[in-house]
Amino acid sequence: MNLSGQFDQHLRQIENRLGITIENRGHQFQLTGLPTVVTTAEQLLKDLYAETQDTLLTPEHIHLSMQQANLEAVVDRDPNEVKVRTRRGYIKPKGASQRDYIERIRAHDVNFGVGPAGTGKTWLAVACAVEALERDEVRRLVLVRPAVEAGEKLGFLPGDLAQKIDPYLRPIYDALYEMMGIEKVTRLIERHVIEVAPLAYMRGRTLNDSFILLDEAQNTTTEQMKMFLTRLGFGSTAVITGDITQIDLPRHQKSGLKHVLEILHDVKGISFTFFDSKDVVRHSLVQRIVEAYERHSQNDE
Repeated sequence: MNLSGQFDQHLRQIENRLGITIENRGHQFQLTGLPTVVTTAEQLLKDLYAETQDTLLTPEHIHLSMQQANLEAVVDRDPNEVKVRTRRGYIKPKGASQRDYIERIRAHDVNFGVGPAGTGKTWLAVACAVEALERDEVRRLVLVRPAVEAGEKLGFLPGDLAQKIDPYLRPIYDALYEMMGIEKVTRLIERHVIEVAPLAYMRGRTLNDSFILLDEAQNTTTEQMKMFLTRLGFGSTAVITGDITQIDLPRHQKSGLKHVLEILHDVKGISFTFFDSKDVVRHSLVQRIVEAYERHSQNDE
């Protein structure tokens, strides 16, 4: 019981990190996955079991043990088998960039997805979040956006605070509804299993056992980005998405996303996936529009 954790949460944590399946009945454990990964997981379980003699294992302890085992060297899933599973079916990546993006989200605690509109950055991140929740790999989803007006001055909006910020968070709700259904999403929000909130609500919090998505990150300030990244707790995964060509901040403010790409580009344990116009999966015209803007921007420089 100490090794497996409450509701087998320790085993689910190892499964998520290594991309394997662990089934146990009593003291018998069956591991399924790539041979090199299974061998590493077997040794990890034996080491952790030895520690249960005098240590009460926690998700934080499991996390640190996996970090010390240098697991990135053995995790090597078949890219042709990459897909995200939700109760409403499988979501398969379209193209190499999306495939790499999913793989990196599963293998790293902090992930950046940067690129133009229509490349699936937010959609796939929400899909990975839903999959992690439904497989009990995390206890809650925290989906965040900065409340920044996109050019227009919206002025006074009627209603309570939730109604005022709702338009900024609508794209995330739409993705959740399609993957889980409106009724289930509503229930999980009422139980605080899913939290959709503006970025300002994150200050002062530590988020453990959570999947945290920061969308539209190009509209964060440098201070907000640092604040968000330091919310990460044990057993959590963070995904930050944005398009640095569509910044809605005042001209004198530097985008937190552009700034953080300069600072963290060589930090171990953080992944970066950069999409371009070839990765657009919306209407074919969207790809041509993105390419036209890119050409125009290059000519201006």
